Amino acid sequence: MSILPFDDRDGVIWYDGALVPWRDANLHVLSHGLHYASCVFEGERVYNGTVFKLTEHSERLAASARILGFELPYSVAEIDAATNETVKAMGFTDAYVRPVAWRGSEMMGVAAQASRIHVAIAVWQWPSYFSPEAKMAGIKLTWSRWRRPAPDMAPTASKAAGLYMICTLSKHEAEAEGYQDALMLDYRGYLAEATGANLFLVMDGKIHTPKPDCFLDGITRRTVIDLAKARGIEVIERHIQPDELANTQEVFLTGTAAEVTPVGQIGDHRFTPGRVCETLVKDYDALVRG
Repeated sequence: MSILPFDDRDGVIWYDGALVPWRDANLHVLSHGLHYASCVFEGERVYNGTVFKLTEHSERLAASARILGFELPYSVAEIDAATNETVKAMGFTDAYVRPVAWRGSEMMGVAAQASRIHVAIAVWQWPSYFSPEAKMAGIKLTWSRWRRPAPDMAPTASKAAGLYMICTLSKHEAEAEGYQDALMLDYRGYLAEATGANLFLVMDGKIHTPKPDCFLDGITRRTVIDLAKARGIEVIERHIQPDELANTQEVFLTGTAAEVTPVGQIGDHRFTPGRVCETLVKDYDALVRG
């Protein structure tokens, strides 16, 4: 991963309808999105110059904004076009895309309904979330002390910035203990997800994955489910108890950043990435680069 600071780079960022120099894409310190988390975002990947499932991501950005009580000032088609314009301007064949929308600085307080809605799209080179060596060996996860909240406690169907606060806390604690990520339970004590990726377990040749009823039903998650079904592998979406890890042979994570990443350890449980993990890693790579 690049060590260049993200506020001091060459290039351009699409900001409120126009490409502006990267270093000039700033917002005021009293922006509502910074203080009250009235901000939504997406994470997308560019493969061979094309953004994978771009429209699905743009649609989710708009849906997340509506859940947080505001409308984007651009249509999904306009967001798609702006994303493609920014990718072309940056000139990267393989890259990461970050669209973000937030309430501005017109009002400072819990209520800010008259604030302007801003939208920006940035593109940068970003390799796979985990190194190839760590991926195929299976990454190590510990348990997060934070749980995913219930749908009546937070806007869990949105990709809202505030929902990632406990993810950052969890991942920082995991890394401090020598792990690459943390596994989070939901408010009921069922398995939920990692800090930025969905979870899949392989039990006796079948894939089991937590029901996304209090966390995002990821675009990569749905893609991998389709790939597994195309291979004739049964996929079961259900509530999963933590002690079921003892009867699990393979585990993997999915996400735009993580892609398909096998897991070798969760706490005291150890797994060996096998046929299912290897097949879906290859199938996903072939799909996105095809």
